[in-house]
Amino acid sequence: MSLTIDLARRILEASKQRANELRSPVSIAIVDAGGHLVLFERMMSPYGWATGNISIAKATTAVMFNQSTDAVAQWGSQIPGFASSMATMSQGKFIMAAGGWPIRLNGATIGGIGISGGNAPGRDDDIARAGLSVLEAMGAPIPASRYAQPQSVPVYAQAGSSAGLQPSPAYPSTPIAQPSPVPATPDPAAADTMNIDMKQEMESQQNPYGDGPAASDQYSENSGGRS
Repeated sequence: MSLTIDLARRILEASKQRANELRSPVSIAIVDAGGHLVLFERMMSPYGWATGNISIAKATTAVMFNQSTDAVAQWGSQIPGFASSMATMSQGKFIMAAGGWPIRLNGATIGGIGISGGNAPGRDDDIARAGLSVLEAMGAPIPASRYAQPQSVPVYAQAGSSAGLQPSPAYPSTPIAQPSPVPATPDPAAADTMNIDMKQEMESQQNPYGDGPAASDQYSENSGGRS
């Protein structure tokens, strides 16, 4: 079975719809099993000119190795000179970056899709897999991506309790903050005693500089001088 223009258009529109939902204007390229371009759209035209060639390279790379470009990048990065050699031999239609997937139907690879321009990690992969969801109605499974978020699975308590199976929280409860110790209230009697002692000590001191009356000097209210 070959990739028809009708099927390619449906895949492109599904990818485009997902890109609009994510507010990520991307370039979308769809090639046939021989790596020849079938459909292409650059949503961010006239900007993002580089994403066009990148999306085509991703689609071609996915067909070339019959696997996602993310998988190719994981093992290809461990081979010295692999990326540059393949890019030269394919005349620039090879790239090791997530966002390219083979299009498979009835166990056969009939083409590839490449997405470029997503503004977040895994965004290109997300949009490409949205396009591949068109094949799900035709009986083709949707490939899993390492960027896909796993579904949360509820954790249940052990069976045998009187209430039956009870769901337990997926996350540990936040510990309750302990109140800080309240400082002890100062004793008013002790404070008064300290003030009296300090007053007596100050009154007992003489002025060492002789330029004014000492604390123990007394003044007459009538004359304003010393008594």
